[in-house]
Amino acid sequence: MQLSREELLSAYRRMRTIREFEERLNVEFQSGTVPGFLHLYSGQEAIAVGICEQLDDDRDYIGSTHRGHGHCIAKGVDVKGMMNEIYCKSTGVCGGKGGSMHIADLDKGMLGANAIVGGAPPLAIGAALTAKTLKTGGVAVPFIGDGATNQGTVAEAMNMACVLNLPVVFMFENNGYAEFTAASYATAGSIEARAEAYGMPGTTVDGADFFAVHEAAREAIERARNGGGPSCIEAKAYRFWGHFQGDPQVYREKDEVKNLRENFDCLKNFRTRVTEAALLDGDDLDAIDAEVLALIDEAVTEAKAAPEPSPEALHEDVYVSYQ
Repeated sequence: MQLSREELLSAYRRMRTIREFEERLNVEFQSGTVPGFLHLYSGQEAIAVGICEQLDDDRDYIGSTHRGHGHCIAKGVDVKGMMNEIYCKSTGVCGGKGGSMHIADLDKGMLGANAIVGGAPPLAIGAALTAKTLKTGGVAVPFIGDGATNQGTVAEAMNMACVLNLPVVFMFENNGYAEFTAASYATAGSIEARAEAYGMPGTTVDGADFFAVHEAAREAIERARNGGGPSCIEAKAYRFWGHFQGDPQVYREKDEVKNLRENFDCLKNFRTRVTEAALLDGDDLDAIDAEVLALIDEAVTEAKAAPEPSPEALHEDVYVSYQ
């Protein structure tokens, strides 16, 4: 399916924004100004953007992982609000209480990053059941790492999605490692085959190829919207950083990351494809690069200067009142 020029530019902008957001956070974290843990998404941008570019704010929901910055940006969460949240400032999208691993924005259909491995699928099942019951035409997408494939919550969610014929697209991101353990060692069989065992279609795509992800997601989303039930996509990509910032990565081969950045970079792949096919001009992409860098600079500067939550805020947003 041929995308329009505007759609291609939008996709590139989202992917570039994720990359620069993460690369800048790595620098800031090393300077000691960013609190808490960071799990960066660099290298997997095409997965989040390939599917989220086709989702709506008002009826479609995603559930994320501890590596959630890319999913947030792809779904349209405000970049400056995210940066403020990661710096734990009161102007963050969650008031500075969530930090890196708990960013959420329900207005954008972002159910939240999640420190619980395999925590997103049950949340997505709830959103999908709501969409089916209310007939909104909405779709729910839980992002799941290869390590989470072996969690019981994931198996239960896949089973329930099929039993209730829910509009869910299970997006498995196989980046090769579950923390420090190779997926090839820890995960038996294939993710695609597991999905098919439940009775849903499954497919495996190159997660560094935006167009492959986009096409697989398009088919799965259309199927879900039309009442066809759940689907599973396994996107194989690679993270360019460690499991967390500070991870010594002794489990990786020498020069592995260098090779990945040179040969399996989804942004480089995208740029080559669209410029060689004369779909976009290199100058247009360069302009986006400059605009994104300026945005990230502003986001960091404003986040550092923003106020911290007041002590009184500790007692706010703790309980929900239904009265």
